[in-house]
Amino acid sequence: MEIRQLEYLVAVVDEASFTRAAERLHVTQPGVSAQLRQLERELGQPLLDRSGRAVRPTQAGTAVLPYARAALQAVAGARLAVDELTGLVRGRVAVGMVTACSSLDLADLLADFHRAHPAVEITLVEAGSDRLLAGLQDGCLDLAFVGLGPRVPPGIEVQVVIDEPIVAAVARCHPLARRRSIALDGLREVALISLPPGTGLRSCLDDACARVGFRPRVALEASNLDLVARLAGRGLGVAVLPRSTAAARPEELHPIAITRPRLRGRMALAWRGRGPSGPAARALIERARTAFASPGSDGPGGGDGRPPGGEDDAGPGQPG
Repeated sequence: MEIRQLEYLVAVVDEASFTRAAERLHVTQPGVSAQLRQLERELGQPLLDRSGRAVRPTQAGTAVLPYARAALQAVAGARLAVDELTGLVRGRVAVGMVTACSSLDLADLLADFHRAHPAVEITLVEAGSDRLLAGLQDGCLDLAFVGLGPRVPPGIEVQVVIDEPIVAAVARCHPLARRRSIALDGLREVALISLPPGTGLRSCLDDACARVGFRPRVALEASNLDLVARLAGRGLGVAVLPRSTAAARPEELHPIAITRPRLRGRMALAWRGRGPSGPAARALIERARTAFASPGSDGPGGGDGRPPGGEDDAGPGQPG
């Protein structure tokens, strides 16, 4: 008994015709007939009723058919397993990282993955969160580390790994340096320093300000959070920063809590929820999700990508 004989049997039953089965399998009709005759001789029973216009399985054929289908599925599964292994050994993955991201140890993740799968080609690009999310949607990227804005694009799944407050940070000599908190509306006429449009943090700021009823007056933009902090430390304006970034410069910056609404910055792993994804990409996504799965907030942590609750929250923003 051969696999191709079982394949011919299933095709003839499905098509109710030797001719159509041969066309479907791209073989000759006499070849199909000959192989099925041989199978019937081996089993000692006719499997097909050829007496009518349509070919139908006999009682013996009906009994054999489920086993034939199961055997073909098993063969297909074996081939898929080999293809998966080959893809993991020789595949490629494309990873995106939000510009100037220093809060996640991406180097260790990629190094560990490379040691486990040395033949997989890894590419890494750096860009704004909006471009990275677009790259996931169009299939150019398999995994990205992004700053979350107010909304997650359709078809994208995320796992939050950093969730912390966004604050206003000023130089120690700034007039606002005596304040411990400020309502977002209190920044209406203030010269701000921020990340550029397209980043999660900026999207959060713009969205929250629009809801309050004004457009933020961003005087200086920089794609690097450290540079945003340094500009504020030189007295050039009020920086909008994740709290941890401001706290890292206690001698230069005074952090001010933003209220009514509060803003939170979130960074997340992001990947396509549906669509083609090779075995190498799936392995990297699983490794990344495990590596950054530890729970917590105000720093690295895990989550499901939904905004934090509370009527005084502005929803998700992002450190990058």
